[in-house]
Amino acid sequence: MEGVDCSVPLADAAAGAPRDLSLVPERLQRREQERQMEAERRKQKRQDEEVEEEKSAFFAAAFARERAAAEELLRGEASAERLEEAARRLQGLRKLLNDSVLFLAAYDLRQGQAALAQLQAALAERRQELQPKKRFAFKARKKEAAGAAQVDAAPGASAAPSPPLAREERIPGTSWACGFSNLESQDLEKRADELHQRDILLSDLTNCTVRLRGNPNTLRLAKARGCKVLCGPVTTSVFLEDCRDCVLAVACQQLRVHTTRDTRIFLQVTSRAIVEDCSGVQFAPYTWTYQGIDKDFQDSGLDRSKNNWNHVDDFNWLARNVASPNWSILPEEERDVQWD
Repeated sequence: MEGVDCSVPLADAAAGAPRDLSLVPERLQRREQERQMEAERRKQKRQDEEVEEEKSAFFAAAFARERAAAEELLRGEASAERLEEAARRLQGLRKLLNDSVLFLAAYDLRQGQAALAQLQAALAERRQELQPKKRFAFKARKKEAAGAAQVDAAPGASAAPSPPLAREERIPGTSWACGFSNLESQDLEKRADELHQRDILLSDLTNCTVRLRGNPNTLRLAKARGCKVLCGPVTTSVFLEDCRDCVLAVACQQLRVHTTRDTRIFLQVTSRAIVEDCSGVQFAPYTWTYQGIDKDFQDSGLDRSKNNWNHVDDFNWLARNVASPNWSILPEEERDVQWD
């Protein structure tokens, strides 16, 4: 028949035989490719969701099992061996929680952190029970009181000088246990025994260098100007607020930075860092070290092989395909810092 292309038999087309794609319009080919890609994307999404569900289920079962074992050790008769085993269980729980941060829901993460805090408090209480009780010494105390009365009554006697440089923070209604505040141009330091699993507050510091060699539970740095803060591994979170022209070296599970300007952060972090209302913040890998840091990392439960230092979420920048102008990666040639 004149005007009919007989290169593809009608019988074959009706039978569903493969068609020559060269004869299919480009628009239809593109639509078919998009359909296949969308189907593959949905398949991958379903697989990822199934994996996440499996991970969450595994975490819940493992966490519940280890938590029950730790609670059983803490409920029994207190002994050094039982409490040491309970401490090991807590360390394992902390590592399990830190390793699961990336796929856990926010609620599950908060519940896990709360459970760890309760177990840590119970462990500290049971350890206190094992401490030898002080013997009652009425006469000795009486002599000390008399001596103090004589000092107070002595004419012209001056009061004992207050400790230089630093004072402990005791803020009613908060959990901050210790730190430094309202200081300028000072070299400040705390050791591992002062920091272990305590909440640290550093506030209103100007041109100070702070070295925290140990394993705190949390760290908050607020209203700092021109300061250098070096901190060992923090078990949970680090908060920065209203800081300017500072340098921070810290390892932690979570980092949140608010209203901070022109600050460099040398970071080891398990989850993604968060910045908000910030500008000129630069990130680099954590490089500070000191004697005993390996034990502090072990106590903190942080995984040294996992570091998301360059994965940062900016709450003020929603554009997905354009990098935030509020933070950047510190160039490698500027990372060679002589810490001490």
